[in-house]
Amino acid sequence: MVVELISVGTELLLGNIVNTNAQFLAEKCALLGLSMYHQTVVGDNKERLAQCIRTALGRADVLILTGGLGPTEDDLTKEVCAEVMGFPLKEDPHTRERIQEYFNNSVYKKITENNWKQAMVPEGAKVLDNHNGTAPGLILEKDETSAILLPGPPNELYPLFYEQVYPYLQSLCPEKIISRMVKICGCGESMVEEKILDLIDSQTNPTIATYAKTGEVHLRVTAKAPNADAAEKLIKPVVKELKRRFGSNVYSVKEDETLEMAVVRLLKKHELTVTTAESCTGGLLAGRIVNVPGASEVFREGFITYSNKAKRKILDVNKSTLKKYGAVSKETAKEMAAGGAFAADADICIAITGLAGPDGGTEEKPVGLVYMACYLAGNVTVEKYQFKGNRNKVREQSVVRSLDFLRRTVLEYYGKE
Repeated sequence: MVVELISVGTELLLGNIVNTNAQFLAEKCALLGLSMYHQTVVGDNKERLAQCIRTALGRADVLILTGGLGPTEDDLTKEVCAEVMGFPLKEDPHTRERIQEYFNNSVYKKITENNWKQAMVPEGAKVLDNHNGTAPGLILEKDETSAILLPGPPNELYPLFYEQVYPYLQSLCPEKIISRMVKICGCGESMVEEKILDLIDSQTNPTIATYAKTGEVHLRVTAKAPNADAAEKLIKPVVKELKRRFGSNVYSVKEDETLEMAVVRLLKKHELTVTTAESCTGGLLAGRIVNVPGASEVFREGFITYSNKAKRKILDVNKSTLKKYGAVSKETAKEMAAGGAFAADADICIAITGLAGPDGGTEEKPVGLVYMACYLAGNVTVEKYQFKGNRNKVREQSVVRSLDFLRRTVLEYYGKE
């Protein structure tokens, strides 16, 4: 089954906002096993939008249109789609009632006349109640083709999709599609592919797809079967084999679990507390950890010691160490980790010091050179990296590697998870 995405809004064409909806919908459609060959972004123009819809109707089974469902004159998606597909508009009493209720419970009590435009729906359409806004979602069906219209704001689109559109799309698929994600850290994309090339070359059902992330590689295993149980049985041995091949480099097989979530989960399991001592990453590592719900159970505090003075004062790094080896060195990183653990009275401290650039590099210590140290149970281990890319890229890679370093240190000390 082929699905096509049309994102409506001049602000998307101008780059005023990032089209995160397209990424979200493409990913979810892939999970359902739907084929997406085309995505279109079109401005708030009636003729161009109509042409996009006609073209999509001629080559796709399902159209998903986002944006342009608001109350203003330039919100044209519903009107144009209904006209192209031959559906007259009529007022939906249920939607009108919901709009009234929405305004009654908001700070904007007065309803302007143009808001009632959103109560006009194509005759015969399935109306999807929007619990986070006034514009309902709509499903128009004609000649075995469906057009799904969704509001543009992500805080409205995402819940609407999960609650009502995803089940609808599932009902259109004759077979069940199940996917599992194997998440790997510490291996490059080319290395990962080399290790699974035989599996990819011989794959039929399930299939394996690789996705490169910053410092990570994700492998999506997807199976198609008459029912979910049968699909799960097809996936299970493949996931088991991938875990065998990559060992401790696999940090999760859960779709929604991030690296930092896996780290927090591991720390909770072993009842460990952690602190961070950061220089070039300036708090990015601590930020990733505290983004995890429940991180307060394991995270003590984070130290941002950007200057040498801060490293000495807060982390008790020896002045002689800094003078002899410099701030970017394995010796300094080691003392930062030990000093951070002592200062926060934490079981573990992960420390980062490096040259993020673009300036400050030398032949001996080039931009991208990063040292990390991890303290646990009186021992400090140090790792050295030479990252490529701009300042942001170096910092991002440093955070990912440090999270994985922390995870591996715990696993090595306590044995397999």
